[in-house]
Amino acid sequence: MYLEAVVLLPPNHNPSEQFPVCYFIHGFENWRLWAFRFSEDLVAKLNDPDANYPQMIYVYPNAQFGLGHHAFADSANNGPWGEAFVKELLPAIEQRYGGVRDASGRFLAGHSSGGWSALWLQIVYPNTFGGAWAGAPDPVDFRSFAGVNIYAYDNAFTDPYGNEVMLMREGAAWVTSFRDYVSDEARKGRFAGQMASFDNVFSPRGPDGFPMRLYDWASGAIHREVAKAWKKYDISLLMRTHWKDLAPKLRGKLHIFAGTQDNFRLNEAVELLIAEPVFQDGDLDIVLVEGANHRIFTPHPELWPDGLLERMHREMAESLLTVR
Repeated sequence: MYLEAVVLLPPNHNPSEQFPVCYFIHGFENWRLWAFRFSEDLVAKLNDPDANYPQMIYVYPNAQFGLGHHAFADSANNGPWGEAFVKELLPAIEQRYGGVRDASGRFLAGHSSGGWSALWLQIVYPNTFGGAWAGAPDPVDFRSFAGVNIYAYDNAFTDPYGNEVMLMREGAAWVTSFRDYVSDEARKGRFAGQMASFDNVFSPRGPDGFPMRLYDWASGAIHREVAKAWKKYDISLLMRTHWKDLAPKLRGKLHIFAGTQDNFRLNEAVELLIAEPVFQDGDLDIVLVEGANHRIFTPHPELWPDGLLERMHREMAESLLTVR
């Protein structure tokens, strides 16, 4: 197995010096296209002396492989991607390119599946990273897994009242049900899409050697034993359960941005996280943007006129200066 990454070095880079490093994890899409799309604009800003852009090493790691998006989470089906990220990729980057070798200069960012990955790595390795910035992360609370409470619902396609669960929307209009989305993915093959990728990361391995399904793809019936196994990857549940120990390690390090009209209902899980009383004094930085959709990185006239990514990078730089 290989760990791959696109590395963008600042103009004044000198490998004998130590530079802070931002690891920006892509969503469920082609990682190289993602890396070059974001780095093209970044190169121009880094080379503009008037922009005063944070001089960091920008790394775009590959989370894409044969079973979908491995999310840099250790998995029964996918393998120890989180451990490999921390124990193999980080030392290689820091040794080769002169990255800061402590948490103060290691930052995580991501969008969608990559946003979930950034939060996961920060929480599981709280002393390794100096902060995680997540845009429209995949479900951070499985009481709303894209609209489905996997612990309380018997079926992923219909809610307890018999109503069809809708998954995708454009603005205020629902356009695709959970049932139709899964059916379309099933026609493309067992490991072709986003839903299979979730099973590959979160589910136990079945007797047949394949990842167990959270729910039956034909009937929607939720498999209770699999839902129970998913609990170890429920970010909100993990934080609530261990908050006494995690709070001092994560204070000021978790930053989440989501639109209230996310196309995949991902804001609902973020809202559940916000509502938990245990986090009220936890110094969590969570921004819900009214009317915004899944494309949260696009410029916002008030919150991030130059794009969310620039805001993230500047907050990382400020964090580094504060620590030092």
